[in-house]
Amino acid sequence: MNWGWFLLRIVIAATILTTIFLSQRFWYRAIWQVSARWSAVWVRVAVRLFYVLGILLVFAAVVDGFRVGHRGHLIPRDAVLPISSGLWLSSALFAFLAVKIVHAVDRLWRWGRALLRASTAADSTSKAHPPPAPVPTPAAVETVADPSRRYLFRTATALAGAAPFLTEFYGYAAERVNYQVRRVEIPVSDLPPALDGMTIAQISDIHLSGYMSREDVRRAVDLTNEQGADLTVVTGDLITGGSDPIADCVEEVRYLRAPLGVWGCNGNHEIYARAEDTADQLFAQAGMKMLRQENAQLLYRGAKFNLIGVDYQRERTTGGLRKQMLAGLEPLIRRDMPNILLSHNPNSFNRAAELGIEVSLAGHTHGGQIQVEILDHRLSPARFISDYIAGLFHRRMFSPAAVRLASSATASTSAGHAGAISSLYVNRGLGTVGAPVRLGVPPEISVLVLRRI
Repeated sequence: MNWGWFLLRIVIAATILTTIFLSQRFWYRAIWQVSARWSAVWVRVAVRLFYVLGILLVFAAVVDGFRVGHRGHLIPRDAVLPISSGLWLSSALFAFLAVKIVHAVDRLWRWGRALLRASTAADSTSKAHPPPAPVPTPAAVETVADPSRRYLFRTATALAGAAPFLTEFYGYAAERVNYQVRRVEIPVSDLPPALDGMTIAQISDIHLSGYMSREDVRRAVDLTNEQGADLTVVTGDLITGGSDPIADCVEEVRYLRAPLGVWGCNGNHEIYARAEDTADQLFAQAGMKMLRQENAQLLYRGAKFNLIGVDYQRERTTGGLRKQMLAGLEPLIRRDMPNILLSHNPNSFNRAAELGIEVSLAGHTHGGQIQVEILDHRLSPARFISDYIAGLFHRRMFSPAAVRLASSATASTSAGHAGAISSLYVNRGLGTVGAPVRLGVPPEISVLVLRRI
């Protein structure tokens, strides 16, 4: 066992849990302090009791959320309480962090002003040669009130505390269900002319749960069918946890239609829910096919291509040791026709390019689910788990030291001079995990068009 990796995971988990606890403690104390100024005792008591009751209900919803298997949930996952609990926990956490950042900036401001005044005083006294004076402390400097600074930071604190709640409500009520269709052309080296223009519809990361209803899935299925793709694929994470109804999800997905069929692969949440075999069986019963370390040759306009699917590819063993991804896949790869790989984890792309797979389709990252742009840099939580966050990527084929290309245009112009390329498309997914919101990353239905280069 890799004890360093094991300890790192413990530290990360402990840090997250501690931060959540501190955020709830912060809001508990804030409500008590604010209500203490109210003269009406019954209002103060009522607000405090309401808050305590709310926290107890949030705790009950969280505990009930971990109930799995045949026991099911005591509280329906699509009820108001579990949804509100998720929104409160995530909003309170981000608001707590935002307020603490403002407080830290305030302290740095005061500390900087204290040093500046101390430096100015030292220069003045050194010129007049009086006895050395003590360096003023930040507390001494703040003896003289600075109304403008106090007003600025009080306003900033209020905005920092309110913004995450308003933003999360918008992300849940609006962007989370704002499905976007993205049409992307994927360059394929030596693609048979008959396959040029073939379309693939891709959906991923449905996560049927309290935050993703059957009606939401049905709307995504209908929108996917409207695209009229030749082939439809579902790249993993049908559900989130073991108590989520995977049969209900497949019952909606089964209405996907495409001339070349509907194909899929398992994601990491099927592993967590121990539902990989169940997903396979339900897909088969619905007339679809879940590819699990399997391949199938499909015919389109007289030309064949090889569709390969794998279960979720772990990068490490349970003991923390690194393992090779796509192990044992070589016998499934064809050299006489193009290969298209369905692999939920986009980090398998490096190995897929080395093996000579022309196209990889993945999901998993949700595009970060929340994305902000600061100084022309897009910041996304997905950067912690993958270099391939969302969209189209390229690498040289058959080269372990391959250099990723910047765009499809670069790939098209350079492929003829520097060898074949391998392409990856990372779908942004439909559902959510953790915070039940999307910000800057609307749910996606991909329409991928193969192009010969």
